[in-house]
Amino acid sequence: MSDHDSVEDAVERLEWAERDQEETPHSKWRAFTRRTALTGAGAAAAAMAIEACGGGSTSAQGDAADIFGTQPEYKFTFVNHVTTNPFFVPTKYGADDACKLLGCEYQWTGSQSSNVNEMVNAMNSAITAGVDGIAVSLVDLTAFNTPTKDALAKSIPVVAYNADAEGNDRLAYIGQDLFLSGQEMGNRIVDLVPSGDIALFIATPGSLNIQPRIDGAKDSITKSGKPINVDTIATGADLPKELSTIQSYASSHSSVKGMFAVDAGSTQSVAQTIQKQGLKGKVAGGGYDTLKPTIELLQDEFIDFTIDQQPYLQGFLPVFELYLYKASQTLTGIANVDTGLKFLDSESVVPYNTTKSRYEGSSSAPGVKKA
Repeated sequence: MSDHDSVEDAVERLEWAERDQEETPHSKWRAFTRRTALTGAGAAAAAMAIEACGGGSTSAQGDAADIFGTQPEYKFTFVNHVTTNPFFVPTKYGADDACKLLGCEYQWTGSQSSNVNEMVNAMNSAITAGVDGIAVSLVDLTAFNTPTKDALAKSIPVVAYNADAEGNDRLAYIGQDLFLSGQEMGNRIVDLVPSGDIALFIATPGSLNIQPRIDGAKDSITKSGKPINVDTIATGADLPKELSTIQSYASSHSSVKGMFAVDAGSTQSVAQTIQKQGLKGKVAGGGYDTLKPTIELLQDEFIDFTIDQQPYLQGFLPVFELYLYKASQTLTGIANVDTGLKFLDSESVVPYNTTKSRYEGSSSAPGVKKA
């Protein structure tokens, strides 16, 4: 039997095992494995999860101590660049759920406005406090190198999530291949707008969670050889500012044939601008992530696509990896995970609009409910 078939079989057994059972933290885990088991790197995590939750036997489910042995109540810290941004709501739910399953806790800290100094200070505070592990969004190429070295020197494991920086000594990266996703978006843009003027919007130029995307998009557009003129516009990290910037741009650039964005807030704003200014069918649009206005307007075809990078996993998996690394006394747990490149269009986005879940940040309740 192939690895893929084994995972499918395991998922089927999980679904059968959970019927009519009262919801518990373990049932939340099973819901997560169904969500991720057959998608790329999620298969490996799911296989581990199935065994951890007793999916291979009919015995009573145990708690984390039954699997990993008795562990301290580990304390982890997430250092984020836009702590209040709605994109990270499912990321925090993912961290919450992993902590509930494993009996640990985490702190969510950093900066509200991509201020790297604030993030570095938050990371240094976590190191001084002696936390058991750190997950950090490496939005700057060099700023986090010294704190990462300091943490590792004190046996505090560090993993990156959402953004990565070449040359940093972090142990693993959990997130999207950002440059590749930008290249693929660029290919989609070329198909939609083979010639003419387009705008690429970016919240914070230079930030390593989104700059590689816009670089990748430009790379594909250039390589296509098509007569496409690219205008790059910074929108800022604040949602109202992003919307006003994009609305003003559209109003003053009547010749633009496409508007695309590389961050969640700018993508939402592109969709809202096309709707409000009556540009549907006249201006192509697209971008990233699954904020509620984005997916609703995508289903109504105000934009052509958005890209899901599974933010829930970017919270869940860092906790899981840091915990397992500590519990195994560094023997295992650390792994690079690509959380995916999933294009959504007006048809494939429908399940996102007809359900509510922690996985997409549309509900705080466990499991998946009808909208």
